[in-house]
Amino acid sequence: MEEEILQVKESAEEAASEKDKAAEERQAAAEAVVAGVHNYSREESYVTPSDPRVLKKLEWFKDQKLGLMMHWGPYSQLGIVESWALSDGDADWSRHEIDWEVTGEEFKKEYFALNKTFNPLRFEPEKWADLAKEAGMKYLLFTTKHHDGFCMWDSKYSDYKTTAPDCPFHTHKYADICAHLFESFRKRGVGIVAYFSKADWHVDSYWKNDTARGNFKYRGPSYNPKENPEEWERFVTFTQNQIRELGTNYGKLDAMWFDAGWVCPQSGQDIRLGEIIEEIRKVQPGMLCADRTVGGPYENYVTPEQCVPEKPLSIPWESCITLGTSFSFKYEDEYKSPRQVICLLVDIVVKGGNLAINVGPQPDGRIPAGAVKSLKGMGEWLREYGEAIYGTRVCAPYKKDGIGFTQKDGSVYAIQTFERETDRAEDTVWIPYIGDFSEITAMGDEKVVSFAKEEGGCRVVLEARERKTAPIARVFCLK
Repeated sequence: MEEEILQVKESAEEAASEKDKAAEERQAAAEAVVAGVHNYSREESYVTPSDPRVLKKLEWFKDQKLGLMMHWGPYSQLGIVESWALSDGDADWSRHEIDWEVTGEEFKKEYFALNKTFNPLRFEPEKWADLAKEAGMKYLLFTTKHHDGFCMWDSKYSDYKTTAPDCPFHTHKYADICAHLFESFRKRGVGIVAYFSKADWHVDSYWKNDTARGNFKYRGPSYNPKENPEEWERFVTFTQNQIRELGTNYGKLDAMWFDAGWVCPQSGQDIRLGEIIEEIRKVQPGMLCADRTVGGPYENYVTPEQCVPEKPLSIPWESCITLGTSFSFKYEDEYKSPRQVICLLVDIVVKGGNLAINVGPQPDGRIPAGAVKSLKGMGEWLREYGEAIYGTRVCAPYKKDGIGFTQKDGSVYAIQTFERETDRAEDTVWIPYIGDFSEITAMGDEKVVSFAKEEGGCRVVLEARERKTAPIARVFCLK
């Protein structure tokens, strides 16, 4: 009897210990991610790479300015947030769109079975690449695997993938989605950045049910890696194998972009990322690595999510922001207009960053019509004024009096944006720039009649014209 009581006591203490560890994990993860949105590392903690090839690639990265981010997977069939509703610890915010009567356990089973109905027969990578090129995109940031563990490539280390026999898409000529997508974009001169989640909620070396925690799952592993080093090493090997697979079998990668910032040494989840990145860099010299929110030598650029820093950053950075209201496909979503995105892009570029604008493809493999319209509108503006965006660097005073500044090859560009069609576009423009210049021209169909330097800036008079609506932006070139 005493032995039985002792066993019950030990079980209770073990369960309590697991709860405490789970609470610690949640606290660590919460610092990196709030309601699925990542914070970003601060510039004072940035570690400048020592590899000259990586430094050279960072200059390439800073030239690009605009990338197309794409979250796509079986979850697109539901039109809900990607992966996050699987986490019981995130249920309070991630399951509000689960509007059918189902328990959390049943939902997880239904979600993980979405691979059996994922069949995007209208997926045409060439059309995606053509649209991206027309929209002015310079690189693709594609989700090879989100936290749910579903692989959009033919991984030999997982059966949860587009090419597996239980996924109806596996017989399609584009079944290895990453292979065909990456190749189509490369052929059009668009760079490739592979998104990869370091967490994997499908593989049993990360999420197990035979632990004291039971079926309750949170972002991190369902066990303590320190107390289960063999199990953790199994997960590390699996993860490194998949990263190596993408980095060596899928052509040139300009960068690898790692999500799930809670998977890091600081939280006891060390996958030894640097070890595998250095191995890949032997065949991909200078490849960038964005280990989000983790800091250190493998966070080569920081990634604000759904926000723009208030001030210019002195380090490489990229804001990832949705074109619609969700990263994943959402039925009847509303998309930002070309005006909204261009104003956003200008605000980011004048502060020294890149914009990765996210579009979630439909479950049938097409880009939503509303997104296509916005993307084409962006491209139309960029074909006229992209000179002031691509390849530029920051220029003081950065942004002042409604004017943003960039510079390139001895020229300064002053960009005046109009957030609304109803804004008044005056024929006289005040440009608060006090640097040396002797000539001002206007890009597009505007014409400068005269300009006069005054204290604190320059007053520019444009040829008078009747305007029914304000332009998206006006761009002046100062030489």
